Amino acid sequence: MSHLTGFSRLLIVVVMVFSSSPTLKAQEIDLQGHRGARGLMPENTLPAFARALSIGVTTLELDLAVTRDNIVVVSHNPRLNRDITRDRAGKYLAKDGAVIRQTDYRQLRQFDVGAIDPNARYAARFPNQSVVDGTSIPTLKQVFDLVKRSGNKTVRFNIETKLYPEEPDLALEPTAFAKAVLQVIRDQKMSDRVTIQSFDWRTLQVVQKLAPKIPTAYLSVTQPWLDTLQPGKPGASPWLAGFDIDEFQQSEPRAIKAAGGRIWSPYHKEVTREKIDLAHKLGLAVKVWTVNKPRRMEQLIAMGVDGIITDYPDRLRTVLQKRDLPVPMATPVK
Repeated sequence: MSHLTGFSRLLIVVVMVFSSSPTLKAQEIDLQGHRGARGLMPENTLPAFARALSIGVTTLELDLAVTRDNIVVVSHNPRLNRDITRDRAGKYLAKDGAVIRQTDYRQLRQFDVGAIDPNARYAARFPNQSVVDGTSIPTLKQVFDLVKRSGNKTVRFNIETKLYPEEPDLALEPTAFAKAVLQVIRDQKMSDRVTIQSFDWRTLQVVQKLAPKIPTAYLSVTQPWLDTLQPGKPGASPWLAGFDIDEFQQSEPRAIKAAGGRIWSPYHKEVTREKIDLAHKLGLAVKVWTVNKPRRMEQLIAMGVDGIITDYPDRLRTVLQKRDLPVPMATPVK
């Protein structure tokens, strides 16, 4: 290198330092399939999770309920949802059905959740969702079994506990709920592959005490259709396990850090670059929900989010590939 000028030597050193710097490694986005792949297959069903695995996701996102006979099942709604539920005669329910907490699993298996009622407004949101007749509500164990059959040893599970603090009869109480979920996770040896998330922060507090190595994701939203933070109102929101958002300058990251969480999972329209930067300074990851438009995915990636939950994991995968960002492996499974 004796023939190089001093400037050339300096340029080479600078290039070598920056090319090896850990701060310049490729941004990694947690690609989460929402309810499996709700835009493509019936939500929260084994076909939806199989489709997500076939596309290739980092994480399967799913919702949980607990039946009367204490079976942990996968369902977003506390009651049988009339928009997606058919009885044994093949007819959609005229109104929302039985509360899952008040129903045995044997009874739940008699209902078909393999298609959206084409006459429901809900159907217009997912016109490309496939019909899979004969699909029943799965158990959490069955989801784990499906992934084991796929051979995928790295995909994670973002498991949401569905509780309703203002309607406690709709779900098992927080401590018992958390214990039931943790028991299945431990029995299936999945403790190192799960995150527990919830709008109701009470179960997250229980998980942190009983299984401190399992990450907890604190969901948040302040919208007319759901306001779990309730900023400006006297006292703590019933959703926040005693934490009053007003005592933390109405800052979700500050409240979640104080609560012991590792992940802030906000409604994607409520994040800003400043909030993301603050969360990162506090040591929190930021994983937003539910993002279906590629342009918005691009914006959020540029803002610095760590993960995106989407009904269309295929779309997010395409966005990541176009940006030359890492994508998870695909593991097709029937």
